[in-house]
Amino acid sequence: MSTTDTMGTNHTFAVCAYKESPYLEECIKSLLRQTIKTNVIVCTSTPCQYIENIADKYGLKYYVKNGDSDICDDWNFAISCAQTDLVTVAHQDDVYHKTYVEKLLQCAKDEKMSIFFTDYLPLKNGQVGKRDINSLLRHLLCTLLKWKCVANSVALRKMTLAFGCSICCSSVTYNKKITGEPVFTSTFKVCIDWDTYLKLAQKQGHFAFWDEPLVQFRIHSGATTKKLMEDHKREQEDFAMFSKFWPKPIARLLMMLYKKAYKTYN
Repeated sequence: MSTTDTMGTNHTFAVCAYKESPYLEECIKSLLRQTIKTNVIVCTSTPCQYIENIADKYGLKYYVKNGDSDICDDWNFAISCAQTDLVTVAHQDDVYHKTYVEKLLQCAKDEKMSIFFTDYLPLKNGQVGKRDINSLLRHLLCTLLKWKCVANSVALRKMTLAFGCSICCSSVTYNKKITGEPVFTSTFKVCIDWDTYLKLAQKQGHFAFWDEPLVQFRIHSGATTKKLMEDHKREQEDFAMFSKFWPKPIARLLMMLYKKAYKTYN
C-alpha cells in the first residue's frame, strides 16, 4: 500500500474509523484539502474491507487495534499511532475546514500549548445549519478562552467547563509533549472528552481556542452519542461531571437546563 506522509509537518490527523460509515470518505477528503499539507492516517478497532479500501484509495497508512472497541482505548490508540507531537483525533462523520492546520500551526508556536480547538457548526441532513443550543453555549463559554489570562489560568480554564462540555471534541488537537500519553484516562463512556479536558485544565499548559467554525459537526441517527443518550447513560454521566464542580443541588439544577440541549440530537 502506498502511504501519504508530510515529514515537514509536526501534525497528524488520526482518523478513527468505525465500521462502514458513509461519511468516512468525505471526512478524509476534507483533511487532504488542507492549505498546509499534513499527515493523515486511518485507525480502527473494527477492521473491514470498506475502511481498508478507502485508506488504500487515498494512500493512507492503516492501523488496526486488536481487542474490543472502546472509545477511550480507540482514541488513545489513534494518538499513539501518530509519529508527530500534534495529533487531531479526526471523527469520521465530521468535516474539517481547509485552513484548520494553518490556524493550528499559528497557535502551536506557543510551546506550552496543551490543546488547540476551534468553534464549530452543526451539520445535519447534509446541510450546515444555524447554531443550535449546544453550539451557542459552547461558543459563549469558549470565547472567554481567547484571553490569555483565562487560557493560561488553571482556575479559569476549569470554570469554562463548569457549565457543560464547552469544547467540541472533534475540533481538538493534542500536543503530546505537554499532555503526555495516554491522553484519555476516563472511566466514562459518554463524557470521556469533558472529563479529559477537566484533567488537562488542571495541569500545566495553555489552551488555545480559535474563534472560527473550522469543523462541521455531523448530527445523525447513527452517532454513538445519540445511542448512549437513549439508555440515559449520558444523563447519568453529565450529572456526575457537574457534581465535580458544584454541590449536588446546583448540579441537579444545571442538569435541568442542560438536558434541553439533548434535543439537538433528535
